[in-house]
This record gives sequence, structure tokens and C-alpha cells, in this order.
Amino acid sequence: MTLPFAGLSDDRMLHVLAKETFDYFIHEVNPANGLIRDKTRANWPASLAATGLALSAYPIGVENGLMGRDAAINRTLATLRFFRDCPQGTDPYAAGYKGFFYHFLDMKTGRRVWDCEISTVDTAYLFAGALAAAVYFDHDNPREREIRDCAEIIYRRADWPWAQNGTPRVSLGWKPTTGFDSSCWRGYDESLILQILGLGSPTHPLPVESYRAWTSSYQWKEVYGQSYLYAGPLFIHQFPQIWLDLRGIQDDFMREKGIDYFENSRRATYIQQQYAIRNPGNWKHYAEHFWGITASDGPGPGIVEVDGVKREFFDYVARGVPWGPDDGTIAPWAVVSSLPFAPEIVIPAIRHFSRIHLRERNPYGFKATFNPSYPENRDFRGWVSPWHFGLDQGPIVLMIANYRSGYLWNLMRRCPYVVQGLRRAGFRKVGQAVPPVGFY
Repeated sequence: MTLPFAGLSDDRMLHVLAKETFDYFIHEVNPANGLIRDKTRANWPASLAATGLALSAYPIGVENGLMGRDAAINRTLATLRFFRDCPQGTDPYAAGYKGFFYHFLDMKTGRRVWDCEISTVDTAYLFAGALAAAVYFDHDNPREREIRDCAEIIYRRADWPWAQNGTPRVSLGWKPTTGFDSSCWRGYDESLILQILGLGSPTHPLPVESYRAWTSSYQWKEVYGQSYLYAGPLFIHQFPQIWLDLRGIQDDFMREKGIDYFENSRRATYIQQQYAIRNPGNWKHYAEHFWGITASDGPGPGIVEVDGVKREFFDYVARGVPWGPDDGTIAPWAVVSSLPFAPEIVIPAIRHFSRIHLRERNPYGFKATFNPSYPENRDFRGWVSPWHFGLDQGPIVLMIANYRSGYLWNLMRRCPYVVQGLRRAGFRKVGQAVPPVGFY
């Protein structure tokens, strides 16, 4: 039975939501290899990102009584042993190449599926989870030492300059049949954690110039009276900061603008709310407590007539604010993931989503997305995604923990590779001319 949020304190409500959401990583897993299912559809493969988020979440599960330490060690070891030992090479059915891994892997065999690409950013999410585990499991016993050893092997093996393909920037991906993707990571996007981990590598690091190349196409915009580093989908403002505590530190770009990335994400969160209040697309129910537009599942693709107007609806697409695309689809997980940046507007939205029954009869907290404007159902919610996604579940658990105690942030501050990556990217505390030892 779903516990209603009404009558619960904010802290208790967040604990309940985190517990419900964390259960995804308990159940949507192959315990033999630790791979986490990408989404709850039957026979669906695992994804690197979901697996990296799980590795990051297990320490939080232990600390909050959601799983035992031994169980977390077993899961973590199974996962890291798989990635340490899985075949790498140009064979199209290998699990990875040059220390990076394929985006989607078969849940049972761990082999590549769907002709998918080696994903540089999803590999970075996996590395972040492995390094979080290495910091957390610090006891002097054989199994926890093995966790640390495996994480080191997996992370150090990645050949970051190879991923640049002879260019200043890192490629989005690579396939054994067609080679590198023609696109690369450029401008403000979800790859900030990739940039930091690539710069921090002790074996095959990215050159400092690659970070400058990445930031060189940043777009600074003013929206609704707020000046900020622009990215339309809300998840871009969240994902790197799942692991990186960027409060009070700046790179060259942010020093020039006089804010940090944390403040930038706070502004982006308020812009999301303002967009919903103004509702330029006239979508149903957008309001002060009804927002959350990001890369997400949706009811499309297709054009449907709604109240005499033809509307275009999308399936999975990077929805964004304020210039779209937008089709009225709301992602509650994206709102919860903004909790550390603007709790004063996020918590009322969480309570609102609970009141419209987005948790009822769901195994893992809130449904991923819904669209009241899509004329599928007659109730208030309209179309509701039938699936849960690991990529959505992880940020809920991890950002609730960061809001409540800064837990994952504090873990990653103890990771020497993160510290080195931030230093090489030019980060230093606000007002400091030179980053001293221990600046982070």
C-alpha cells in the first residue's frame, strides 16, 4: 500500500520517496553481474547509466537502512567484476573498447545489443559510480579492497585521448562498423562529469585544452529576467551535480560571470517554474507547482487533435525550456532532482504530484512521465508512462541524499581523481587566485 504524503514532514516524505525509488535497484537487476535494467519493459536490456547510478546509490541505501552493507558489497562486487573482466575489443558483440563500454548491454550475457554505440558520457556515469563505491567501501578486508582495486582498474583503463578522435573535443560515441560519431560534446551539456573524470585520469588523461574547447561554445542567455548558462532540458543542469559539489567553486567561465554552476542550476530551476506559470504553449495544468520539462518518455510520436487544435506529441526526446520542444509532458523525477537547488519550489511540487496519484499502484515511487494534454484517459493525468527508467530513478535517490546531508557530494570530494580533474579544469574557490592543495 502506498503511504500518502499528507501529514508527513518534508524530511519523512523525502525518506519515503527515496525508499520507494531505491527499490528499483533492488529488483531490476541481474545479481550475477550487477547489471541494472534500463527500463521496466519486459526483456529490456541493461544500461550503463542505470548501472552507474545504482553503484552510487548503494552506499546511500546502506546509510539509510534500505539494504545491508554485506548485500551492497555483493552487488557492487558483482558489477565491478563484470566490467573488469568483460571482453573488450573490435568484436561487435564485445562489451566495450578502449576502456569504454556500450550504451546498452544484454542483462544476462552482458554483450552489446541493438547495434548501439560506445557511449562516452554513459561510461563516465559508470565510472562515477565505481569511484563512489571505491571511496565508500574503505574497510581493510579482502572484499572491500577488491572493490577499490576493481574500480581503479576500470577507470584507469579508459583511453580518453582515443575518444577525441584527433579533435579538441570528446566524441559522443563509436561503433565497430562505422567508427566515431560525427558529433562531439560541445557547449553546456550533461558531459561535465565526463570532462572532469577525463581530465583527472592518472593514465590517459584529456589535455586541458579539451576543457577549453568544450566551454568555448557555451551560451549565456537571459530568460524571464534571469541571466544564466543556457541548456533547455532540466536534466543537463542536474546530472553532473549528482556527483560534483560545485557550490562556491568556479572555472574560468563562471568566474567571468560571477556565479557558480550550483547557482546556475538554481536559476534554471526557477526558469522552469516561470515557463510553466506563463505557459506559452497553453498546455493543460502547467502552473506554479506543475512543471518539470526534460529529456523523457512521451505519448508520441504523432499529431493528435486536442480541443479542435492539432498538436504534435513526441516519444523520447530532449524536451526543453523555454524554446522547446515541448508537448505538455511532465517528468516528476526531474523536479525532485532539482531539490538541492531550489527546495522552496520543489517540495510543494512533489506534494502536488502526490495529490494527483502519480505514486498509486506503482512499484517504484512516481511514474516517470505523464501528459494531461494527451487525450488518452479522462482523468486529470491524461497519458501516463507505463514504465519506470533507471536513468530517472537514480537522480531521485541521489539528489534527495545530497539535499538532506550532501552525502554523495561528500563521498566524491574524497576521490583524488575528481579533485585532480577539477583542478586541471581551472576550478578554484570563489575569490582564490590559485587553487591550493585541498581546495575541494
